[in-house]
Formats: sequence, C-alpha cells, structure tokens
Amino acid sequence: MPLAGNGVNSMIYIVPKPTDTPTDNSTGQVISELEKAGAGYGILDLDSLDPLESNLERELIWACGIRQNGHDFEALNVLALDNCVVNTPESIVTCACKVTTTALLLRQGVNTPRTLFTPSCERARSFIEECGKVVYKPLYGFDGNGIRLITDVADLEAPPWYLQEYVWNDRDFRVFVIDGEAVGAIERVSDSLTHNIHQGGIGRALPVDPEMASIAEAAARAVGIDYCGVDLLLDGRDYTVLEVNGTPNWHCMAAPIPKLLAGFLIGKEREMRS
Repeated sequence: MPLAGNGVNSMIYIVPKPTDTPTDNSTGQVISELEKAGAGYGILDLDSLDPLESNLERELIWACGIRQNGHDFEALNVLALDNCVVNTPESIVTCACKVTTTALLLRQGVNTPRTLFTPSCERARSFIEECGKVVYKPLYGFDGNGIRLITDVADLEAPPWYLQEYVWNDRDFRVFVIDGEAVGAIERVSDSLTHNIHQGGIGRALPVDPEMASIAEAAARAVGIDYCGVDLLLDGRDYTVLEVNGTPNWHCMAAPIPKLLAGFLIGKEREMRS
C-alpha cells in the first residue's frame, strides 16, 4: 500500500523513479504539479509492496521509473491485472528491449538505422564489412552505457549482438511525446559517440518541427505507449529513430513537461472514474 500521500480521496498512485536525486527529481517535479492542481496521490514502494495482496483495484498507477530487474517488472505486471498502469508494463518492457523496439518500428515503416541482431560471427562480420562502421548497443542498456563503435568483429564480446549501421553525427534529438502528441524537444551535442546528458552531452531546448513531430509520434504509436522520449538522429535530411524511452528524463526542455504529465495523469484518472 502507499507509504505516503496527500490525504485526498481520489488517488493517483506513484512509483518513484529509483534514480531520482535531490537535484534531479523527476517524480517530485510531477508531484509538485499534482499538488498545485489539488490532485490526490499516494506513493508506492515496490520493494515493500506485495503485489499479490495490494488490495489495489481499479486505480491509476504511474510508474515514473523502475529498475530493470525481474521484481519490478513482475510487480507492475501483477498490479496491471486490476489497475490502469501508466506506462503499461508491456510498453516499458518493449522500450527496454532494443530488438523488440526495432522490430515494431520496422513493422510500422518508421525510419530507423539498418540493424542486425544475431549470435552468428559470420553474419556480424558481413554486416560490419558492408557498413564499414557499426554501433554495438547492449540489449537492455540505458543512459548510453556500454555503447561502442565497432569496425572489426574481433572487438565484439559474447553474443548475441545488437548492431546498427553507424550514422555520422555530432548531435541527436530527444522528442517528448504525451498521449500521441509531440510536446517538447531538445538537441544534445557532444564530442562522443553518444550524446546523452548522463554521458556529458549538452542539451538545449528547440522547437518541435513538423518532421520531428511526425516521426516521434509514429514511433510512440508503434510501441503503444502513453508517453515517451523518442531519440532521433538526422540522416541526411531525414530523421531516423534510435530509441524509444519508456521512463524518460526531460532535462533541458523548455516545455513544461511535469505540468503536462500531471495534467495527463489527472485526465486519465478522471476518465477512469466517469
């Protein structure tokens, strides 16, 4: 059950982001907007909660973030049997798995770099030779950790491997999508292979142009998610989707993402009650 709340009868139950810090508190930013709007909320600690005996039913649960482990995913899955979970456990798992995300993007015709997923050394060698350079990404990585540029199959460690054709760039873009609409964007610039803020990238807000909005919204639809951060590169004149993030940060965005997210959650909860 919730360990803390603001005492209002109508509740939005919140799973806080485990990586929140006093100076980077995504959960707290949205809670502040919920309080300003007079919305009730309770905090769920997945470590203390037994999802088999939660007594929660027909409630709205918002997972601001979870650890990538079996316990948190399974606890959310159980809670989702009798409650509305945002984002759904299925969509969070989909975004956490780069292979599944790529498959869904390709199925829906969303532009994404040429990709290979294989345990075969020969197939990996051929792909690297055809592309010249490829980007190796851990299947379940986050914040740009473990991503490497590969030019020789000998540089790969244990299979299977998720490899993408290298698209030269000195920046990328994150577009925040809520309920199917692109509402904010940033450009992230760095001298390294990845441009994540956690890897030293410098972000600045920029307007969401129509092409950026179109591909980001298409990517969100492809993975079936309530809200997300879609990471893009420019490949020539066109955008291409690198990843879809199911528990995204919104560093450097000028758009009032916490207020927009709070509004979405309030609307979702009211919709459930009507």
